[in-house]
Amino acid sequence: MTTIRVILADDHPMVRAGIRSALTQTESIEVVAEASSGHEALRLIRLTWPDVILLDCRLPGEIDGLDVAKCIQTGGWPIRVVALSAFDDDILVHKMVRAGAVGYVLKQEALERVVEAIQAAARGENWFSAPVTAKITAWARGERPTQLTGHELDVMRLVVSGKTDRQIGLELGLAERTVRYHLRNIYDKLGVNTRAEAVARTVRLEPTFLMA
Repeated sequence: MTTIRVILADDHPMVRAGIRSALTQTESIEVVAEASSGHEALRLIRLTWPDVILLDCRLPGEIDGLDVAKCIQTGGWPIRVVALSAFDDDILVHKMVRAGAVGYVLKQEALERVVEAIQAAARGENWFSAPVTAKITAWARGERPTQLTGHELDVMRLVVSGKTDRQIGLELGLAERTVRYHLRNIYDKLGVNTRAEAVARTVRLEPTFLMA
């Protein structure tokens, strides 16, 4: 039996511990390294050259999971990327797939599904959580939903009212990092680059929701 060599990249120790436990109980899988940042993931890739990397999309620091996936893709490295995320946001899923991810596992999935995704990737197959599969299928039909999600509208209501990222996080019970994540997606969906542009575009496209 061929052993699948895996790097586990996630900045939450408890998440890594749970996944590592499931992977190490699988005879065909060996966790060769763990990373908590994008920089560390790239360094460990060059040291270990794994078969598969289970890659959190939103790693802290200047290099996040998407950047790591892009480096693997542009470098032509023979490493299969399985994305790991708490979010199934359209923009993030689309970017990870375009960056070469052959799998996308939501963190709420059972650990057995993570094992399945890694094994499928090693066989040269794709593995996506059901909500992600539905999005990819819709895109294949030519659908490109761009409307803001409920969470994004909640954030924009507070942006419009002049709240800072920290204030938005406190009001919505979100970490600042999560607020910034939502703002990045909002900018991408609306095709803007600044807070002011996002406010103007959102007011024009979603006026009823913002006044609710």
